[in-house]
Amino acid sequence: MTYEQTLDYLYSKLPMFHRIGAAAYKNNLDNTIAFCKALDNPEHKFKSIHIAGTNGKGSVSHMLASIFQEAGYKTGLYTSPHLVDFRERIRINGQMIEKEWLIDFVESNDALIQQIQPSFFEVTVAMAFKYFADQKVDIAIIETGLGGRLDSTNVITPLLSVITNVSYDHQNLLGNTLAEIAQEKAGIIKNDIPVVVGNHNSETDPVFKKQARKLHSRLYFAPDNFSTGKQFSTNTGWINSYFIRKQKIKGLKILSPLAGNYQFENIITVLQSVEILSKMGINIDNEALKAGIANVKTNTSLRGRWEILGQQPLIICDVAHNQAGLKSVFEQINSMQFDNLNIVFGMVKDKDVPKAISLLPKNATYYFSQPDLPRALDVAELYSEATKAGLTGHSFPTITEAFKAAISAAHPNDIVLIVGSIFVAAEILALYD
Repeated sequence: MTYEQTLDYLYSKLPMFHRIGAAAYKNNLDNTIAFCKALDNPEHKFKSIHIAGTNGKGSVSHMLASIFQEAGYKTGLYTSPHLVDFRERIRINGQMIEKEWLIDFVESNDALIQQIQPSFFEVTVAMAFKYFADQKVDIAIIETGLGGRLDSTNVITPLLSVITNVSYDHQNLLGNTLAEIAQEKAGIIKNDIPVVVGNHNSETDPVFKKQARKLHSRLYFAPDNFSTGKQFSTNTGWINSYFIRKQKIKGLKILSPLAGNYQFENIITVLQSVEILSKMGINIDNEALKAGIANVKTNTSLRGRWEILGQQPLIICDVAHNQAGLKSVFEQINSMQFDNLNIVFGMVKDKDVPKAISLLPKNATYYFSQPDLPRALDVAELYSEATKAGLTGHSFPTITEAFKAAISAAHPNDIVLIVGSIFVAAEILALYD
């Protein structure tokens, strides 16, 4: 098979959550365990760090991978979903998995796939583990796909577990309260393995404390040990970098290129994680720490997090797609100076649509559309809900048409914001690429 034929096989033959939603979700680890066993359990052949959370786990994963790269380690990185190219999911030292290796893996394991009948995600997880083992990585940063307890990645025994935060998302699968969702995230906590939690929350803290006590896992809340500061850009007028100060080490300052305000929490989560790993004997000095965060975009190709695509008008693309993510994005927008706000917006249909729309500012012009996948919320339904809520704008059959209309209407001192779904952002980034 060619690379394109291999991808067509994976997309068409295997249940794929990001396309069809809950129908592709497996409520056990049986397939992953069976697949990995047939591959001689590659997940046991490299050291790993396991990262879960509602928001921020992708940013934290990329920053940690970048730091390990700067420290001289051969570093694997597994994340999902991809934005433009499937191979973004599996990287070593920032380089995407080789096409020929991927083709060979699928062809040589076709009979196993037919026998086990795994989901798309289960195959990609096993593929990543096999690739990292074959390439003999020193460390792999493994991001969960959804939840934690039943996530296919939860067959590893990591050096460290990290839970960035908990907010409302995928309630149909993870639970209707923050405590219930936290219980699913806490499923990645392992016996005698330390765990970092990125923030405090009165509903979720007790869940993590109880699970950590049960498993004799040392629990660290990052805000207890780290604080943040920020620096404003002088040449563009909007926030684009931050200084991070560790409370207990005088003078440690780290400059980050990640401009979203939500990165404050993510960076202190990374700092807490690095401190624990250093105590384990992992050699990461302050220079590698600073360089890893400063170079995260170039080292790992992190995209879609308050990504600036253009100036005059200022074009911002962000993958925010749930309540907490959208709230954070619009809080930052409200702190900025501009003439008009133009928003390209689309969603998938298994999200809380009324709640998401309630968070959208009314003093903006909207360009509604739908991403190109079966799971997308129909633009007619989105437009109807939005107009009922008092939002004004237009609907378009494709994300590309909505974006081009927004750009055409925008003035130099306006903002064009692309937000609402990872898949909306992905289409715009593919268009730019």
